[in-house]
Amino acid sequence: MSGISCRRDVCGEEKGQGIIMEKDMTKGSPFRLILGFAIPLLFGLIFQQFYSMVDTIIVGHYLGVDALAAVGATGSVNFLIIGFCMGVCSGFSIPIAQEFGAKHEEILRKYVANCVWLSLIFAVVMTIAVVILCRPILQAMRTPADIIEGSYSYIVVIFMGIPVTYLYNMTAAVLRSLGDSRTPVIFLIMAAIINIFLDLLCIIVFHMGVEGAAVATVLSQALAGVCCLVFMYRKFTILKLSRDEWRWNRDCVGKLCGMGIPMGLQYSITAIGSVVLQSAVNGIGSDAVAAVTAGSKLSMLLMCPFDAMGSTMATYGGQNVGAGNLERVDQGLKSCTILGLVYSVVAAGIAYMLGTNLLHLFLDAGEADILANAYAFIRTNTLFYFPLALVNIVRFLIQGMGFSKLAVFAGAFEMLARGLAGFVLVPYFGFRAVCFANPLAWIFADIFLIPAFFYVRRKTARLLDGKLT
Repeated sequence: MSGISCRRDVCGEEKGQGIIMEKDMTKGSPFRLILGFAIPLLFGLIFQQFYSMVDTIIVGHYLGVDALAAVGATGSVNFLIIGFCMGVCSGFSIPIAQEFGAKHEEILRKYVANCVWLSLIFAVVMTIAVVILCRPILQAMRTPADIIEGSYSYIVVIFMGIPVTYLYNMTAAVLRSLGDSRTPVIFLIMAAIINIFLDLLCIIVFHMGVEGAAVATVLSQALAGVCCLVFMYRKFTILKLSRDEWRWNRDCVGKLCGMGIPMGLQYSITAIGSVVLQSAVNGIGSDAVAAVTAGSKLSMLLMCPFDAMGSTMATYGGQNVGAGNLERVDQGLKSCTILGLVYSVVAAGIAYMLGTNLLHLFLDAGEADILANAYAFIRTNTLFYFPLALVNIVRFLIQGMGFSKLAVFAGAFEMLARGLAGFVLVPYFGFRAVCFANPLAWIFADIFLIPAFFYVRRKTARLLDGKLT
C-alpha cells in the first residue's frame, strides 16, 4: 500500500512476531496521507473532549450551576499547566519523527529513551510545584468566593495526575511520530467509556462532588497511558532499546529540550492570555463563568478537527524534512489548508443551526440568560474558525520542520490579544468582548505565523542544499 512500510527486526520470527506497520508519510498522495492520519487523531480528540464534556454535563445536571462554574473557572489554569505537558511531549516527538523519516533507527531509539527520562523529571517537578501553588493561583485569578472551594477541589486532583498526563501524551506522541495515529485513539476511546462510569460512580454513588469528576478523568487517562506503553513495548520492534540506548545522552537531551520546552511554553504563553481573560470573566460574575464554560466545551468539541490537522502536520513536516523533501511539505500545506477551509464552513453551520440545542447538554432550559450568552460566544467563535485552522496547520508544520522556538512567538501574539481583551475590552464592553477575544487571538497569531512559514521554508531549503553539496 502506498505510504506504508513494513519493517522486520532482525530478531523477528517467520510466523509474524516482531512485525509492525508504520506509516511513512514521505511517499504517496499528501492529501490522502494527511486525511488518513488525521481521521484517527480526530476520533481520539473527540473522545477526549467527550469525556471532558461528560464531566461537565454530569456536574451541571447533578451538582448545579455553581459547580459547573467552579469547574469552568479552572479551565484557563488547567490549560496553562496541562497544555505545557502536552506541548512538551509533542515537541519531544519531533526529533523522533525526523529520524524515522531519515531511516536512522538507532538514533531514533536514543531519542525515545531520553524522552522517557525527561518526561519523568518534568512530571515530578511540575506536580510538586503546581499542587503547592494551586490555591494562590485561583485567588490571584479573582475566582468568585461562591465557587473557589469547588474550583480548588477539582483542579488540585487534576494537577496530582500530571504524571499520568505525561505518560499518555508521551507514549501517544511517540506512536504518532512513527505514523501510528490509530492505537492511541483506541485506548483513549476505551478510557472515555470507563470515564463515564467512573463519573457516575464518584458523583452520584459516592457523592464526591466536583473532585469526583477529576478523579474519574485522572484514572481514565492513566489507563490509556499504561495501555499505550504496553503496546509500544510489545509491538514496535523499532522501539526495542538496548541497555546502551537507555543511557542518558546529553546531545539527545539538548535537542529534545530544544524542541519540547518551546512547544510547552507556546501552550503556556497562550494560556497566560487565557488566564487574564478568565480573570476578567470571573470579575463579571459566576453566571458569565457558566456561560463561557458551556460555550467553551461545545467550541472545543467543534475545534477537534483543527487540533487533528495540527498534530498531523507536525508528523508530516517532521518526516518529510527528515527525508529532505520540501516539495512534499508545500503540497501537504496546501492540502491541509483546503481541509481547514471546508471544515470551517461546516462548523459555522453546525453552530448556527444546532448551537442552542447542543448547549442544553450543559445548561437547563430555565437558565435563559446564561444560554443566550453561551450561544453568542459559540456563534462568534465559529465565524472565525478559518483563522484558527491556519494557526494550527502552520504553527505545527513549523514545529515539525524543527523550528519550535520560532513558533513560540505565535503563542506570544495570542497572549497579547487575549490580554488586550481581558484588561481593556472586557471592562468596557462586557460579555460581548469575551466573545471576540479568541478570534482576535487567532488573527494576531496568523499575522506572525504566515510570514514565519516562508522564512522557515527558505532557511530549511538552504540547510538541505548545504547538506547535499
